Amino acid sequence: MASVSKVSILDYFNIVFEGENGKIESNCKACGTRIQAKRSVTSNFVTHLKRKHPAMYDDFVKRKDMKREGYSSACLHSFTTNGGNPRFTLPVTTGAGGGGTLGGVGGVGTLEGGRGPGTGETKFDRHDPRQVLISEAIAKMIVHDLQPVSIVENQGFRDLLQLLEPRYTPEPQHYIQGQLLPAYAYQAQLATRQAVASAHALSLSLDLWRSQTQTASGYLGVTCHYLASDWQIRSALLACLPLTCSSSVSRVLADFDEVCHSHSVSGRAFCVVADTFPAATTVRPCCLPGFLVPPLPTNGQEDDPSDQGLDNGNNAEQWISNGHGCNGEDEDWGESWEQGLGVCRVDCFSRSLEQCVRKGLCSSPQISSTLTKVARFYNYITSAVPPEKLIQVFDRGLPGGTRNIHDSATDWAAQLKVLRRLLDSVEFLEEMSGPGEVALSSSERALLRELTDILEPFTEAWDMVHGELQRNMQPGRHVSISLALPCVLGLRKHLSETSTPHCPALLLSLSQSLEHLLAPILENPLYITATTLDPQFKLTWSSNPDWHKQVLIEELSKHSTASQPADLNTDFHPQSQTLPTPAPSPVSSLSRPCKLFSFIKQRPATQAKSLEQELSVYLREEPTDEEALHYWRRKAIDFPLLAEVAKRAFTIPACDTVVENIFSTARHLLLPERGHILPKNLETLIYLKANYKLLWT
Repeated sequence: MASVSKVSILDYFNIVFEGENGKIESNCKACGTRIQAKRSVTSNFVTHLKRKHPAMYDDFVKRKDMKREGYSSACLHSFTTNGGNPRFTLPVTTGAGGGGTLGGVGGVGTLEGGRGPGTGETKFDRHDPRQVLISEAIAKMIVHDLQPVSIVENQGFRDLLQLLEPRYTPEPQHYIQGQLLPAYAYQAQLATRQAVASAHALSLSLDLWRSQTQTASGYLGVTCHYLASDWQIRSALLACLPLTCSSSVSRVLADFDEVCHSHSVSGRAFCVVADTFPAATTVRPCCLPGFLVPPLPTNGQEDDPSDQGLDNGNNAEQWISNGHGCNGEDEDWGESWEQGLGVCRVDCFSRSLEQCVRKGLCSSPQISSTLTKVARFYNYITSAVPPEKLIQVFDRGLPGGTRNIHDSATDWAAQLKVLRRLLDSVEFLEEMSGPGEVALSSSERALLRELTDILEPFTEAWDMVHGELQRNMQPGRHVSISLALPCVLGLRKHLSETSTPHCPALLLSLSQSLEHLLAPILENPLYITATTLDPQFKLTWSSNPDWHKQVLIEELSKHSTASQPADLNTDFHPQSQTLPTPAPSPVSSLSRPCKLFSFIKQRPATQAKSLEQELSVYLREEPTDEEALHYWRRKAIDFPLLAEVAKRAFTIPACDTVVENIFSTARHLLLPERGHILPKNLETLIYLKANYKLLWT
């Protein structure tokens, strides 16, 4: 039997300074906290571990006990569960895990354990904090990058781990997949329920996704947008449920109701964002037809299947209309959807905007052929022009990179920006590359410039709603529907004032699509309320303020009636049906009438302002650029009735949810050519990735 090495509390700390009389300064390996003490008096270290890292403290105590009982390191290393298979329990943490503690490899003390085969290195004990943190970091990497769990079995990945930390014992795939990730998912569920239970106001988003290549693959995502106690809007994915080809409208609605009941949000949601058309499912992304197509392969390999068919052609439109065609309920979908979700349902503004652009781009074959030619020109110059010259044109790095092409090929707004930069520097690029037959004619340049000019306001609206949200899966800001109505008014004005000799079909199709898909927003009382309660707009957008003010009063009256004390108690304290009556505040003796203060004028009796009075005072104030929720947090005392409605209206998002973007990212993981992830595993990864910040920050 091997002898047991000395068990010391300092094994959990990195010594960074050692002075006279045994004084030392050490950093906690788990959280980096600096602690000062003496080698002979280690109570500070023990206290820190006990208070901040109870799992590590329990491990320390267990090792001390086993040392006293004379257990050998081999006995400790062979601790088994689950029928005798070597296993240990990883302490799953929600805050302090793995972030900045993965540096300092050399500072970790050697603990008891075996030696790696052929390495001569002493392996970490299964309970060693360093072993635990690396395993957590690997799981976080798999979630953050949506990697297949099988990556941990790849020899190259294991060789990398061996190089970075020879003492680490790699975890098998079945453990991460069957135990570690489900443990994280359970913690995310607890954190989500706790956050939603204390929410002041909330709305829900319902997202559907189906794979075109595998009819049995699909998911239902239910996202909650809630107002936290600090008056910040946050989002959390409540559930990601698998769907099958036979999942009917009633089945989807039943799953949605079950998620709402399990998270105690039934009857509390101010609004549900869900599109009426069956393509609430994620379809092929909207893009400029024919632009930024991948260059022809030069090494005999086939093109990336995930880049095929990004042309907004008939296939994309057919997928929109037949997203649920497998169960024969296409015709009844919209009516059943409307009846199931009720009057609180609204369409997602960003998806309606994208749908409007998609219909416009499909209206002119001439645009598609010209964009296909400019795509060949783009591919030519990115291969012929030196990178240092390209950077002068495309200011966001080399556009010919694989990742940038893929990102732009799935985003019409990003493609339009690349196209505009290309047109602004086309003479310079032709001079540098000498394109010859792929050069653009003057008429083609004029058509493309008209195309970019017509779509520029649509791009501005898209960027205003999304910003960097598409490229950041955990957005830090919430965009409410208060932006939607001004955007629609601006787009309508732009199209009515634009004349184009080269793209008349595009202009007509965009105008028709805007009136069909977006113009109903202008008469929707909910959008009118949200925009008016946004302090940067108020009623400055209105051409008929008196009529819109009357609509606003009726809408506010309806929602303020629903937010009387009984309902407010339910919103603010969902765990209790009734609240104890608060004790009256003590009255100052100076407020009692007396002869001594008879010369002071009596304060007039304060009367509660009516809804109309609050609205009149609010509208008389000048608009401000102050963030809406910050404004209402400050003004809640002055306008209590308006504030109650505002905090609900601003929970409704104007853009896609995080899970919607994740669905698009995960699309290639379900292709037959890349079937590395089973649907049940992808369900867990999507849920954890959407709630990444809630779990690990």
